[in-house]
Amino acid sequence: MKKIILYIFSGVAACGFCGCEDALDRFPKDRLTPDNFFRTEEECQLYTNDFYTMFPSAGTIYGETADIIAKTTLTSEVLGNRTVPATANTWKWEKLRDINFFLQHSSNCPDEHVRLEYEGLARFFRAWFYFEKVKYYGDVPWVDRPIDASDPLLFEKGRDPRELVMQKVIEDLDFAILHLPAEKDLYRVTRWTALALKSRACLFEGTFRKYHGLTGYESYLTACATASKRFIDESGYGIYTTGSTPYLNLFSSLKAIDTEIVLARAYNTAIGLKHDVNGYLTSITMGRPGLLKNIANMYLMKDGTPFTSQPGWETMQLPDESRNRDGRFAQTVRTPGYKRVDDTAESAPNLAATMTGYQLVKYLQSAKYDSYNASTNDLPLFRAAEVLLNYAEAKAELGTLTQDDIELSINPLRERAGVADLSLAEANAHPDPYLASAETGYANVTGDNKGVILEIRRERTVELLMENLRYWDIMRWKEGKRFEKPFKGLYFPGTGSYDLNGDGVDDVCIWSGSKPATSAATVYELNKEIFFSEGDRGNIIVHTDYVRTWNEERDYLYPVPTDDRVLTQGAITQNPGWKDGLNF
Repeated sequence: MKKIILYIFSGVAACGFCGCEDALDRFPKDRLTPDNFFRTEEECQLYTNDFYTMFPSAGTIYGETADIIAKTTLTSEVLGNRTVPATANTWKWEKLRDINFFLQHSSNCPDEHVRLEYEGLARFFRAWFYFEKVKYYGDVPWVDRPIDASDPLLFEKGRDPRELVMQKVIEDLDFAILHLPAEKDLYRVTRWTALALKSRACLFEGTFRKYHGLTGYESYLTACATASKRFIDESGYGIYTTGSTPYLNLFSSLKAIDTEIVLARAYNTAIGLKHDVNGYLTSITMGRPGLLKNIANMYLMKDGTPFTSQPGWETMQLPDESRNRDGRFAQTVRTPGYKRVDDTAESAPNLAATMTGYQLVKYLQSAKYDSYNASTNDLPLFRAAEVLLNYAEAKAELGTLTQDDIELSINPLRERAGVADLSLAEANAHPDPYLASAETGYANVTGDNKGVILEIRRERTVELLMENLRYWDIMRWKEGKRFEKPFKGLYFPGTGSYDLNGDGVDDVCIWSGSKPATSAATVYELNKEIFFSEGDRGNIIVHTDYVRTWNEERDYLYPVPTDDRVLTQGAITQNPGWKDGLNF
């Protein structure tokens, strides 16, 4: 029973409670009341297991898009067509009530060690809950006790400043770090998970404040660097380097690899927990995700020089642009020589399954998992590589980054990828023009550390792709205008048949006029089924049938749903720029 609970991250069968019921109605009155529950470790565990359902689903993790991956449909955030909703899943408070309910009654447990551990777990999840709320909405109501339907606070409570809320998040995480167990556990929150979340949350808040012109960013970046360094020094986690393709293997492994992965969502056929990453990456009907050319260009050459400094890079086709690149490129998308797990045959990109031609392979398992909802590889929620990147970015933004810091954080990632080490002095002396450009990079990075900040952003982009972090990186860096840029894919010099992986077999035929006889697996008519950026040649270009817009004064925060605004008669205010038709 306990093992199954660890796998499914849920104690719903025991205590999966809703948020709007009266507390005493939650229990069978002839057997259980809050006053006589939470007395044993088993009872504390059964109740708090339901908190794990707050973590993102599999599809949310591997299905991220933002400005890095294009699918057949775009999110409303990228399109710029969000409207103010009546309700929203991101503005739900039931889980907070459950957490506060536990903390209100956890004193029932007579074993202090057990009580403090599970209070630490509950406060970790309260920190997670509120960090998510701040990311979406900025100022939100801070509530640290259960609120029943008759409580006046339900109708009167307004939004507290994000500064107050984020300080409470840090307080909760510090308590969790102190009291959660230090032993590694792939499927349970530990001290190291709490340190990793503190690292993530403080980096977000610090850089959001810096790039959005808010005060007090230094303290958050300092807290991020301190938490990250403690994680690096004490946790025992590091960078997984086993095998010839360690980056690919880290994500395709059925069981999460605890050398690097701190916490994972578990999937297992035996208990019926599966997801559909194989179908997502190989099917022609599940969105056809593809890496965007702008991001493909960010992968370095093995010698550490930018790909975009190579002569003729703009018109290279896939076999040429794949040579001598950062090893993560060939372990993230299909390039010449790619073979699927448990297969000896080479697999070329299938343009029927990817809009851009850069077909993703991260998380892809062997073909036996290709049927609907059959994948069972664990999916990472926190891993050491992110903490290393957080550490480097926080110190770079503070202006305290040293070459020793880079040797500790960035260069282990480059070494795994077979890329030359990063030099702080060289990066700052010669910032990459591609990364500094308003068209292709991040024009708002300035100062003495401009070059190294850009390089850290490059590392973060290619290392953490498809891990549900990119959209929020764009928000904190104040780079939403990237969503307006053209979405491009592979380059083709014109119509004709093309061998995409250099094995002597044509993989795609693009034609115009009269359809030719061809053995290519995929055949597209130009300007009807596929489009080029320059008309008769150029990069594949997608999503050109509407204009994407980003409102700099509005879109970095989500609109507050109107139902809660009406419930509180305006005590809950609306975010700037969002018009909801209410007169308060």
